[in-house]
Amino acid sequence: MFDHFMWSVVVAPALVSVAVRLIAERLAPGRAARAVAWSAAATAAAGMANLFVFTLKAVAQLPAVGTVFGWSAHTVYQDTAHVPWVPLLSVVLLAASVAAVTVTSLRHRRVLAQARHLTDGSATVLVLPDDRPEAFAVPGRPGRVVVTTGMRAHLSATQLDAVIAHERAHLDAGHHRLVAVAEMAAVAHPALWWVARHVGYLVERAADEQAAHDVGSRRTVAHAIGRACLATGPEVGLGLNAAGRGGAVPRRVASLLDPPRRGASGWQLIPVLLAASTLVWTVEAVWDLIELLLNAGLAS
Repeated sequence: MFDHFMWSVVVAPALVSVAVRLIAERLAPGRAARAVAWSAAATAAAGMANLFVFTLKAVAQLPAVGTVFGWSAHTVYQDTAHVPWVPLLSVVLLAASVAAVTVTSLRHRRVLAQARHLTDGSATVLVLPDDRPEAFAVPGRPGRVVVTTGMRAHLSATQLDAVIAHERAHLDAGHHRLVAVAEMAAVAHPALWWVARHVGYLVERAADEQAAHDVGSRRTVAHAIGRACLATGPEVGLGLNAAGRGGAVPRRVASLLDPPRRGASGWQLIPVLLAASTLVWTVEAVWDLIELLLNAGLAS
C-alpha cells in the first residue's frame, strides 16, 4: 500500500504543479483556470482519501481492534512494516488537513456574509463613500460590483467602465468558486499552494480578457488596471485576491497590450489526467485495504 501513499500524497501534487507551469500560458485564461482549479481539488481530495485509508490501517493494526473485529493485527501491520511511520504520519496529516479545510471554509463564509451585508440593496453596481480606492465583486443573487468614491476619483469614465466590466466578468464566470476551490486544495495539501495562487492570477486574466471584449478595447482595460494599481498601491489590489497585486499587474497589462492568444485546448488534459490517475489510484488503495483486512481475518 505504500506506493499509493507515495503517488497520491507526494508525487501527484508535485506533478500537477509542474503541469500548471506547462499549460498556464498555452490556454485561454478562463479555460486554464477551470482545468487547474478542479485538477488541484481532485488531487487534494485523492490525497486526503489516501490519508484516510492509511488512518484506518493505523487503527486496524492495533491489537485491541484486531481482537474486536476478529482479524490479525500483526498481518495488517506487516503490510507497511518496512515503513512503520506512514500510518501514524497519515493520521497527523489527515487531522491537519481536515482542520485547515474547515477553518478556511468558515472564513470564506464569514467574509462573504460580511460583504453581502455591506451591499444590501437592489443595485447591481454600488458606489460606496470611501476615500480608499477599491473595486471588488460580491458574489450572490444577484452579484454586485462595489466601487468606492476613492477609486472613481482616480479613473476616467471609460476606465471606470472597464473596471466594472472586469468585476462583472468575475461574477458572470463564478470565479470566486474557482478561487475558493483552489484555496481549499492548497490548505488541504500545501504542495498545491503555488497552484492555488496561479488560479488567482488566471481568473484575473480571464476577467481582463472578458472586460476587453465587453468595452471593445484591450488598451483601455490595460490602462484601467494600471491606474487602479497605482491608486491602490502595492498592498491593495484590483480583483479577487493577491493576483491583482504587485508583480502580477505588469504581466496582466503586458498580456492585454499583446494580441489575445489562442492555445490548443489539448494542453488542459495534462493536469486533468494526472488528477484522474490519483482518483483511480485512491480507489485501488481502498480495495487493497479491504483485501488486507480480509486476509488478516483469515490469518487470525
